[in-house]
Amino acid sequence: MKILPLAIMATLTMTPAAFSEKANLLSAKVQKNIIVPKIEPSKVDYKGFRLLTEEVRDYRKSRMVTLDQFNAMSRDKDTIILDTRSASAFKGLHIKGAVHMNFSDFTASKLAKAIPKKNTRILIYCNNNFKDNKRFFEQKGMPLALNIPTFINLYGYGYKNVYELSENLSVKDKRLKLAGTDAPKG
Repeated sequence: MKILPLAIMATLTMTPAAFSEKANLLSAKVQKNIIVPKIEPSKVDYKGFRLLTEEVRDYRKSRMVTLDQFNAMSRDKDTIILDTRSASAFKGLHIKGAVHMNFSDFTASKLAKAIPKKNTRILIYCNNNFKDNKRFFEQKGMPLALNIPTFINLYGYGYKNVYELSENLSVKDKRLKLAGTDAPKG
C-alpha cells in the first residue's frame, strides 16, 4: 500500500521535460532490450550544399567585378549593394548606399522582403575586400570570407543576378564612397 502513494508523488513531481522524455520513450523502438528514442533528423543537407556549391563555382567566376565596374553598376536604379556583415560593422563603416542584412538572417521570406524581385542586380562585398581597417573590416581566412557563403546562398534562394567585388582595397581609396559613424567627413 505504501508503494502507490510513492508512485503518485513521483509522477506529480515530474517536470514538463521529464513528461516529454517519457513521451519520446513511448514512441521509441525497442531493439535488443535497449530503448532507442525516435529522432527526427535536422533540416540540414550537406550533400545538397556541396552540389549547390559545385553549381555556383564556375558561375561565380564570371560574376567577379572590379571596383570601377562595381561603382558603375551601383548607379543603376535596379541594383542594390548588399552588406551581410554584422550590424555593428555595417553601422560603423560601409559602402554608401548599401542595404544591410546580416548573413545569419538569410531566409526565403526575409530575402523576399528585402529584395522583392529575384532578377534585381545585387552587388556584394565583405571584410576581405578591405585591407586596412580591422575595426570594421577584420579579415577572415580566405576560404571563409563572407562573400563566398553570401553568393552561394543568394544563388540558392534564386537570386542569380549577383556580382562580387573582386579587389582588396584600402578604405582610403578615393574611388570608394563610404558611409557610417566612422566614415570620413567631407
